[in-house]
Amino acid sequence: MEVDQIDFLALHPAAAPAKGVTTWLVDELRAAITCGKLPAGSRLPATRVLAVELGLSRGVVVEVYQRLTDEGLLSGRTGAGTVVTALAPKPRQESRTRETSGMRLPLPPSPDIDLDLSPGVPDLSAFPRAAWLRAERQVLASASNADLGYGDPRGNPQLRAGLASWLGRTRGVQASADDLIVTSGVAQALALLSQTLRSHGVTDVAVEDPGSRGTRDELAHWGLRPVPVPVDDQGVRVDALDATGLETVLLTPAHQFPTGVVLSPARRRLLLDRPGLIIEDDYDAEHRYDRAPVAALQASAPDRVAYAGSVSKSLAPGMRLGWLIAPRRLHADLVTAKHASDLGNPALPQLIFARLLATGDYERHLRTVRRRQRTRRDALLLGLREHLPRARVEGVAAGLHLLITLPGRADDLALAARIEGAGVRVHPLSWHRQLPGPPGLVIGYAALPPDRLQEAARRIGRVLR
Repeated sequence: MEVDQIDFLALHPAAAPAKGVTTWLVDELRAAITCGKLPAGSRLPATRVLAVELGLSRGVVVEVYQRLTDEGLLSGRTGAGTVVTALAPKPRQESRTRETSGMRLPLPPSPDIDLDLSPGVPDLSAFPRAAWLRAERQVLASASNADLGYGDPRGNPQLRAGLASWLGRTRGVQASADDLIVTSGVAQALALLSQTLRSHGVTDVAVEDPGSRGTRDELAHWGLRPVPVPVDDQGVRVDALDATGLETVLLTPAHQFPTGVVLSPARRRLLLDRPGLIIEDDYDAEHRYDRAPVAALQASAPDRVAYAGSVSKSLAPGMRLGWLIAPRRLHADLVTAKHASDLGNPALPQLIFARLLATGDYERHLRTVRRRQRTRRDALLLGLREHLPRARVEGVAAGLHLLITLPGRADDLALAARIEGAGVRVHPLSWHRQLPGPPGLVIGYAALPPDRLQEAARRIGRVLR
């Protein structure tokens, strides 16, 4: 099939930039191939003919054909002319849209959702802007030139010392500043651990089921196979863990995601009696309302537990600030991986957070946030009692989300889709399962004020009824 050489695609070179005619023609032809105006197999005009038709030099057309040939969109053979060989790749934006509209968590905002109750999203309106700005001014006034350099890949010494002290006091963690690695959130801690464990020959890691889909995806991305272990009302089932034969396990013992259960004392003892490595994700330990804090597992076995946490649920996920404290036998390899990853975290946020810890502003912020979250949780519970009185609600004593379990064989994926149709986003429990189990809905409450939470409960109740 030969393209009409008299009026080739109605191109108008007069519209091209004075010094960009070559790029203009490349873009025009690429767009024509992408949209199908030039289907595969189309034979383009000879370079001399097209140059005359468009009033361009032949050299421009030759370069345009060559660029598109280099992209794999055209081919040229003696006697056969220049032929369209394939459709152009789809634009990158389309690829990103497909990717984020699938199961990569957290999900992106949607114009169709006005009440986003995704779990794990904190109250960003509570970010301590005044305290942060005050600390930033103090840091900029006192920071040395060395503080702004590459520094130690483990993190700023002031922050590591402050975190070691604060974690020891509030979570019982046993660690010095030299044991601590500052990370870009728990995600980077898991990435570093995954790479290090892979280098030590580990290929499979036991994970809670149900458990965080995002965590599972992170492990899989770095080459570790997540093996599900059931969770009940006492936490992970150690007998089922033993049956896997795996020595490495990732847990959320202080507030299991998504069920909200606390690992029972008996299960803690059984876990600590096992060989191998425990990865402890202490993802929202700061948020508790109706129960006393539970000490980190790391406090009982610092040589067996790799402890990870962050400020994502207490300040903001966009801060990308977290920490990793691993058994000392892994420390050097983790630091090597950290150095190769990023040469260290941004200097100023580390210094500012260290200042907030040192002045007590961070703990004052946490007390304020706890009061706000308790009010929001209570508003959601009140709304669910009114609009969904027979719902079984679990995991309400701590954290930033709760779990509604559904009766029988309800399809939580379909229900979540129907709820989304009412403008409310929740997670179906099935997203966070690998094994069969009861359906449910995982509902976050930190990001919305009480009146909006009650409106969300009304809409959920209307759909579920």
